[in-house]
Order: sequence, then structure tokens, then C-alpha cells
Amino acid sequence: MQFDLEASPGSVAYKLLIGLIAPRPIALITSLDEHGRLNAAPFSAFNYFSTDPPIIGVGVANKPGQEFAPKDTARNIRRTGEFVVNVVTEDIAEKMNLCAIDFPAEVNEVEVAGFTTAPSQTVRVPRLAEAHAALECREYMTLEVGNGRIVLGRVISAFVEDRYVDPAGPYIKADELHAVGRMNGLGNYVRTRDAFMQIPRISYEAWKKEHPGQ
Repeated sequence: MQFDLEASPGSVAYKLLIGLIAPRPIALITSLDEHGRLNAAPFSAFNYFSTDPPIIGVGVANKPGQEFAPKDTARNIRRTGEFVVNVVTEDIAEKMNLCAIDFPAEVNEVEVAGFTTAPSQTVRVPRLAEAHAALECREYMTLEVGNGRIVLGRVISAFVEDRYVDPAGPYIKADELHAVGRMNGLGNYVRTRDAFMQIPRISYEAWKKEHPGQ
């Protein structure tokens, strides 16, 4: 089938993109409002875009049914300029899902989900103590796009539990961290436990040896 997304409602693009761009990493973002109240919410429109400087991006749609009302996370980041991306792993996936509920702004998702917090090193926003890794970010830029925004954050500090770090790199022991990914809608996720496969990258010189004359 061919889909003309320029002539289709946004809901069609949403259903297609979340099904085709998968698995997606999940950013469980903690943020503070201007009064110091804590918010936690997960987003799977998330990835890194640069390492020098280290920039991550998060797509944040507006509140459901409210065309020009930003979600609490986007509003908090715009007003305070700071946030923390907590890495979602199997053991905290159920708690992460509770944070996805559209609670009123005054409800503390961290308490509802049973998370506890730990102080960050460089930002005022705390990280989640149960998350094995977290990225401390400052707002780099926010782009208003259609019915939402793209938040670019500069990662200024990273926390990773020692057991998941190979100091030789330093490398992340991703096959032991057991992060989860978001698939299409309807609550579908994917595990990374026992799912790794190795496809070694081939140099141009090695490829030429295997394909002489090309």
C-alpha cells in the first residue's frame, strides 16, 4: 500500500511511524516546574543526534484534545531549562507505564509509581534512584512543530551504575543493562535480554579483498 501523508490526517502518520520506526528507546524524563514540583513522564520519540556536543532530542506532543496546551514535561523544560532522562530497563518498565497516565499537574507521578529520587550532580532536577543510568540535560533548543515540539537537550553529565560500565572504553554493558524499547502502539514493548546479535562492521579494505575488481 502507498500512503500519501501530505493528504492524510496526522493520526495516519502517527500509526505508520510508530509501527515502522521501532524499536525506539524510551526516555523517562524527570523535570521540575517553576515551583519545584516534580514530574515524571515517558517518551519514545527519543534518540541522540550529536556527540560533540552531546545532544539528545525528544518529541513531545501537546496534551490530548488540547491543541495548544503543552504537556507538563515540555512546559517545565521551557520554564526551568533542565531535565533528566532516566533509562528504562525491564525492572522498572511497569513503574514507567504508570508515569504515562495523564495525571493532573498537581499529581506526583514519581510517588504514584513507587519511585524514589536521588540528587543529580549538575542540575536541580533529581534522577530516579531505581534507574540504573540517567542523563542530566540542559535545554539546548526547543522547536515548535505542528501540534507539539522537539526538545533538544545538551547532556552535561551522565550517571551509570558501576556494574554496567566497562572502564576500558568506557563502554556500556548494554547486554547486561536490559533496556526495553517501544514498538507500535497498544502497549507493545520489546526486551533486549538475550536478543543481541553481532554483525561486525566491514572496512573498505576488507570489502575490496572479498570483491576484487569492483
